[in-house]
Amino acid sequence: MEQAERFNSIEKALRILLSFQAEHPFWGVRELSAHLGFSPATVQRILQVLKSNGFVAQDPATRQYRLGVVFYTFLHALKGAYPIGRAGQPFLQGLLEATGETVHLNIIEGAERVCIDTLESRQVLKASMPVGSRSPLYAGASSKCLLAFSDESFRERYLDKLTVLTPFTERTITDWQVLRRDLESIAARGYATSLGERNRGLGSLSAPVFGHRGQLLGSLSLAVPEIRYKDSGYRSFCIAELCRQAQVFSRMMGCEIGDGGTGPAKREKVE
Repeated sequence: MEQAERFNSIEKALRILLSFQAEHPFWGVRELSAHLGFSPATVQRILQVLKSNGFVAQDPATRQYRLGVVFYTFLHALKGAYPIGRAGQPFLQGLLEATGETVHLNIIEGAERVCIDTLESRQVLKASMPVGSRSPLYAGASSKCLLAFSDESFRERYLDKLTVLTPFTERTITDWQVLRRDLESIAARGYATSLGERNRGLGSLSAPVFGHRGQLLGSLSLAVPEIRYKDSGYRSFCIAELCRQAQVFSRMMGCEIGDGGTGPAKREKVE
């Protein structure tokens, strides 16, 4: 509890809000108190202030708290804050209609992949990728795509600072040389693939989106359940559609595809 006292009221409120994640969307006062090391009275007081301003809501039956609807207004602001987010909706929609799989758009923020937009599959068996979800840049197709096509100086700084490749599953790459070879292969063929590296049973396909100077803007990705991902013909179809949408997206963002620069078109090679 001594460590908890080092935080001021604003920091405590932020830590409370950040505790509401997809894997734990509901919290009771005492459970949240034990999780954060704050006193129940402190948690209760802050939650009441957050509730009065719409940041959290309370279930009348269970008395547990969840995030409030005010956060939906932030989704529009988030999309508007990034040029790629404002422009990406037609391409996410086109890819969803073509493949039927969950589509998401990602950027690099700091040393992580962050999902800034998503359209969820309407199929019964589907994968999800919530807006705001994060992952390290070495695990999963969306992350590795961003790392492989990022500026070389950024990529080398990132790899130099990594002290360990922490595994998420038994399929996560934990060998430095294997990771470097994988990044080279991704850059050569123009897209990234992965199966079960971040989450068991989930396959991922990702292609880069570039700007007018050939700079990486983000990655356009498909999240595919393993049973469909393992169908090689279907996977090839999804890769082709993904690369096509990423190329058109890049052109719209000003990238001159096929000019000898870093655009994905000339490297596309479907597995």
